[in-house]
Amino acid sequence: MKHTLNIIGGGMAGSEAAWQAANAGVNVVIHEMRPKVETFAHRTGNLGEMVCSNSFRSDDHEQNAVGLLHWEMRAAGGLIMQMAEKHRLPAGGALAVDRDPFAESVTAALKSHPNITVSYDEITALPDDGHWIIATGPLTSGALAQAIQTETGAEALAFFDAIAPIVYHDSINMDIAWMQSRYDKGETIEEQTAYLNCPMTKAQYEAFIDALLAAEKTAFKEGETAGYFDGCLPIEVMAERGRETLRFGPMKPVGLTNAHDPDNKPYAVVQLRRDNALGTLYNIVGFQTKMKYGAQKDVFKTIPALEDAEFARLGGIHRNTFINSPTLLDDQMRLRSKPNIRFAGQITGVEGYVESAAMGLLAGRMAVAELAGRSLPSVPDTTAMGALVTHITGGAEAKTFQPMNVNFGLFPPVEGTKNGRRNRKTRYKAYTDRAKADWQAWLDQLA
Repeated sequence: MKHTLNIIGGGMAGSEAAWQAANAGVNVVIHEMRPKVETFAHRTGNLGEMVCSNSFRSDDHEQNAVGLLHWEMRAAGGLIMQMAEKHRLPAGGALAVDRDPFAESVTAALKSHPNITVSYDEITALPDDGHWIIATGPLTSGALAQAIQTETGAEALAFFDAIAPIVYHDSINMDIAWMQSRYDKGETIEEQTAYLNCPMTKAQYEAFIDALLAAEKTAFKEGETAGYFDGCLPIEVMAERGRETLRFGPMKPVGLTNAHDPDNKPYAVVQLRRDNALGTLYNIVGFQTKMKYGAQKDVFKTIPALEDAEFARLGGIHRNTFINSPTLLDDQMRLRSKPNIRFAGQITGVEGYVESAAMGLLAGRMAVAELAGRSLPSVPDTTAMGALVTHITGGAEAKTFQPMNVNFGLFPPVEGTKNGRRNRKTRYKAYTDRAKADWQAWLDQLA
């Protein structure tokens, strides 16, 4: 193909879109503003850099919707899943990666592809011609965000995405903490001991909540509102909703037995997950925060086993911009007012690394089909990919549109399956079996 596909943004979605298009023979230019133009959350100019957690979440492709999405991306030759597997870390039933080598490998793969060019420039306006995918993610530059807002005639929606702190392993008191994945998940000893657990008594938990509620928080800037995404709430916001909220959320003690005191069940548990292959860094699971840096250290050091913790990175929070996709995009993810432009990734209102990469995969393949002068068959809404793209391009209620992780609630029911908690395992297996068959059949049509 002689046409060129331009992709703005080299994150998960942009990287995956470029890979899919280039492998189909399309010339691709990735426009990435980093490192010339920095963001609050990024540290490097690498493509596919992970800025929050290092986890792609559950890898269970039979009982979990995000695990099913992993399976579908692997079946489609996805770059992000390929590199995640290459740099995988033990994480129980989750797919966690060594973030820096992962991003370096994504960058190397894209830069070495004969059909891909990377241009380090900032695009500040919506192009009037050519073929484009905007995959700028939650940290879209101010100028481009303004251009999108001007074109669509609607205010950009926004929420705040929070970053969890990272602790040096050698500063954790292992006389108190122990290694265990919840419910001993995983097939190997390494997987079954992938998480580091810090137990709390009731008194310690209450003291932690008191410190958390009293801690000094970073103030919002003028014009910002606290429209948090419920899947990524700062811990202090959760605590404000009720003193027991954290104990039934990221600090729940279920499925864990204290190796140092097996007869006494902890009242609450703080979990940390390995963040690099060396095992020198651990991130505190679910501990996204808007506390000021000094306050974070004071509060987190009240956690047993973290009294002397040294932090490689403290938590943070940043604006996360997304468009009202159900009103602005057609079923091919094109901007209705400028159909030469597609949107992909988190800016479309999907939430999470995997979901973002998945929408990049679809946008890349849709662009390839259009450049070849043919139409791409609709992605079955019975698949994880199809359920997501259907949701953002019309399935969601536009008036209340909010970022969404993939989940079985987006799937059409499987005929003959029963609702209810008791039947959930059978029902989820029916969802994933149907999805795999339908996704493979869709891919076979493109061969």
